[in-house]
Amino acid sequence: MRRSSRLRASIAAYGVLLLFAAIMLFPFVFMAATALKTPEDTFRYPPRILPRTQDSVTIEGEEQDLYAIELPSGDTASMYIAESGVTAGLFVEPDDPEQSVAWPLELATDTGATVDVAGTVLPVYDVTIGDNVRELALERETAVARFVDPGDEDQVAYAVARTAERAERVEFQWQNFTDIVELRDIDRALTNTILVTVLVVGGTLFTSIMGGFAFSRVRFPGRDKIFVAYIGSIMIPFIVLIVPLFRLMVELGWVDTLGSLVWPFLFNAYGTFLMRQFFSTIPGELEEAAFIDGASRWTILWRLYVPLSWPAIATLATFMFLYAWNSFIWPLVSINLGNSDDFVLTLALQTLNGQAGEGPNLLFAAIVISVMIPFTVFILAQRYFVENAASSGIK
Repeated sequence: MRRSSRLRASIAAYGVLLLFAAIMLFPFVFMAATALKTPEDTFRYPPRILPRTQDSVTIEGEEQDLYAIELPSGDTASMYIAESGVTAGLFVEPDDPEQSVAWPLELATDTGATVDVAGTVLPVYDVTIGDNVRELALERETAVARFVDPGDEDQVAYAVARTAERAERVEFQWQNFTDIVELRDIDRALTNTILVTVLVVGGTLFTSIMGGFAFSRVRFPGRDKIFVAYIGSIMIPFIVLIVPLFRLMVELGWVDTLGSLVWPFLFNAYGTFLMRQFFSTIPGELEEAAFIDGASRWTILWRLYVPLSWPAIATLATFMFLYAWNSFIWPLVSINLGNSDDFVLTLALQTLNGQAGEGPNLLFAAIVISVMIPFTVFILAQRYFVENAASSGIK
């Protein structure tokens, strides 16, 4: 009994977790699906997840759209319009006015009788629909289209073309990614973003490892006060630093270059703090043993501390990767919008609003390109977030 209760509790817990996981993942699934749709399909209401396109067939060298038309037998077939503007009547069932059918008048015969339908006197016709003849009341005249089954030319049906339901098939528009690259040089922006991100992450890791080791293991006058002052810079909002940082870039001549996106971010107080705290958890006996064996501080850092600190290094690298990849405010300030050669992805996406505003599918394709790389990096590096660095030290 107790075992079954635990099983039900586990099933309920996993069910709740899966529900919230589905809710969290739905926007990403919808984004990826929209990136593979046609422009018309993106505006469809109600929206659908899978991308669909109009099904078509080639008739006598011309491509004809197919429609899902209900046959007199009640089945549905994919048919094309063979003739438009056929004079027809909108016929209704005398006993059930909600049941109506649009059918050519040439296939209907006036019986001369009338019937009262919802307070209106309507003429009664014998209407030949398929192999059956039905007595229907003519509500009004209209125009229909003659639909033909491309696989069976003798299979004919009539319906109002304007309201006919399109025959569609699930088809992924992979060319959207090619189109968006050609539209705004996304490949150049992607290359710039990768370059800037690699340089920022690599530079930050190097300076943070060096600074963290110095503040945690090297004793020098004023070390703790300098560390506190350095960490205090984290409390200064970046928006406050934009103006003086921009003035500095102007004086150095780095404005409107990729260098302005790299050099200001090679030194990071948060990274130094993270590495310092991590290095402090490594047992000092390891360092003392290395000193006894004749190792220098440089050797101890790169041969001992760094291999034991991969979880912290991977965490810092992931944080800095996401920061550098998604940075928008500073590139917008330092890079001229007319200098598309130095665009990063965030700026390229900003300018796409004007050039691809009528094609949300292209915008979503560009977003998918910009999201997939950091998403993949995060998935591959997330295991380091839960590792215990000290566990790889002394046993």
